[in-house]
Amino acid sequence: AAAKNFKDVWIVSEMSKYPETLEILNTNGASTNITERKDFATTAFNVSSHYDTAIFNYLNENNKPAFKQSIRENKVLRYGENPHQQGIFYGNLNEMFKQLNGKELSYNNLLDIDAASNLISEFKETTFAVLKHNNACGVASRSTLIDAWNDALAGDPASAFGGVLITNQEIDLATAKEINKLFYEVLIAPSFATDALELLKSKKRILLKQNNTALPKAQFRTVLNGVLYQDKDLKTDVISDMITVTDLTPTKAQLTDLVFASKICKHTKSNTIVFVKGQQLFASGVGQTSRVDALKQAINKAKNFGFHLNGSVMASDAFFPFPDCVELANNAGIKTVIQP
Repeated sequence: AAAKNFKDVWIVSEMSKYPETLEILNTNGASTNITERKDFATTAFNVSSHYDTAIFNYLNENNKPAFKQSIRENKVLRYGENPHQQGIFYGNLNEMFKQLNGKELSYNNLLDIDAASNLISEFKETTFAVLKHNNACGVASRSTLIDAWNDALAGDPASAFGGVLITNQEIDLATAKEINKLFYEVLIAPSFATDALELLKSKKRILLKQNNTALPKAQFRTVLNGVLYQDKDLKTDVISDMITVTDLTPTKAQLTDLVFASKICKHTKSNTIVFVKGQQLFASGVGQTSRVDALKQAINKAKNFGFHLNGSVMASDAFFPFPDCVELANNAGIKTVIQP
C-alpha cells in the first residue's frame, strides 16, 4: 500500500519536472546554482519523506497513535474563512465526491460539507438534512424522499436559505423540483436521476455525488503550538443504550424520537438543545454559553415556525446539573428527555 501510494504521487508530481530540469541544465551548461539545487533537494526530500511516512503509518496501523501526516494532494481554495486569509485543502476530494455542477468549493463550503457528511452517516432510513454554519437546522426521516425534504425544510426555512443540503438517497425529479425553489449553496446525494440532475444544473448550484468512501478514524486539530488528537466518535446511540431513571417510562415512539434527537445532538455545537417529534427536527438551540439559553432559543424557534411541542422529546448534549431546563421544557409541553 505504501509503495503504491509513493509510485502514484511520484509519477504525477515529479515526472512533470523533467523538461524543466533538462532546460536548466542545457541552458547553464550542465551546471546549477545554489537556488536551483535547493529546489531540487526540496523536491526530492518531499517525495522521500512522504514515502517514509506512508510506510510508517502502514506498519503502525494497529499501534499507538502517532502524528505523522504527509498529504501531498492539495487544492488551493478561493480564500480561507475570510477573504484576506489564504485557504488550501490537503486531501483527495475526488475520492469522496464527484462535483457535477457549480463553482469551486470554498473553505467554508468544506466545513459544512464535512459536518453534513458526518451527520447523514448516522441514518439508515430515508433522511434529508439541511445545515448552516456546521449545524443542522432541519432534519427529517420519512418513507419518501420528497416528504423527508419538505419536513426537513419546515424545521427552519429561514436558516435553510444559502445552506448545505444532504440526503442518503438518490435525488428524483419530484424532489428536485421542490429543492429548486430554494436558494442553497451545496446539494449532496449518493446519486441523481438524469432528469433531476438536468433540472438542478439550471440554477448553477454546487452539486456533489457522494462516493461510499471510508473516513479516517482519527481526528487532529491545531491548538496553541501543538496538535490535539482524539479517536473519532463512532458511537451511534440505540434504544438498548438507554436507561430510564424516572417513574415514567417512554413509549416506543418516544424512544425512536430520542434516538433521532440524540444523533442530531452529537453533530451540533455545544451548548445544544434539540426538539424532535415524529423523526423530525422541530427546533434546536445551538452554540450558547448557557444551556438555559440554548433551551429558550429552541423554544422560541419552535414557536416562530408553528410547532407545538406537546408530545415532542428533548435531547441535550450534556447532563443537566440543575432542574431549571427540565422544568422549562415541562412547561413547554415536553415530557421526555435524553441526556448523556
